[in-house]
Amino acid sequence: MIGKQVTNLLNKQINAEIWSAYLYLSMSLDATFKNLNGVANWFRVQWQEELEHAKILQEYMNSQDAKVELQPIKEVPNTWASVLEMFKDALEHEMEVTCRIHEIAMLAQKEYDYATFSRMQWFIDEQVEEEQLCKDLIHLYKMSSDNHALQYQLDKDLAKRKYKMSEHLHAEHWIS
Repeated sequence: MIGKQVTNLLNKQINAEIWSAYLYLSMSLDATFKNLNGVANWFRVQWQEELEHAKILQEYMNSQDAKVELQPIKEVPNTWASVLEMFKDALEHEMEVTCRIHEIAMLAQKEYDYATFSRMQWFIDEQVEEEQLCKDLIHLYKMSSDNHALQYQLDKDLAKRKYKMSEHLHAEHWIS
């Protein structure tokens, strides 16, 4: 059973995941406005993934008879000076999310809530990937800062990214 403190942190994390989605949607819309369709696509996929993360947490809490309580979503920025600034902000944000996930995992372990601790392991692994992806894109955009042809190619490459639903949202995962 999930304790009250872990429940509170999970509810805050659902809020944070939805805020993350809102942030990435805003980045996608800003990139679209600037005719950076590949960058817009990349952030649109991020938006979908963050909504998925919120849903995974919500379904997990429901499966554990914990009450999901939605909270207000704070405002997000609407414009960025450059693509590099977007990815730097995304990395900074993902690092904050990682800290929150670690906090949930540590508290769950302290409270002998091994089911929540186990669920958080997936999120911890996901955060390692999220941070590395942002770091890689920051590196690529820094390298291409004076090369418009390379920036154009990066934008084309980012346009190829596709959303793939997590195995944690497939119905058979919850049934088996």
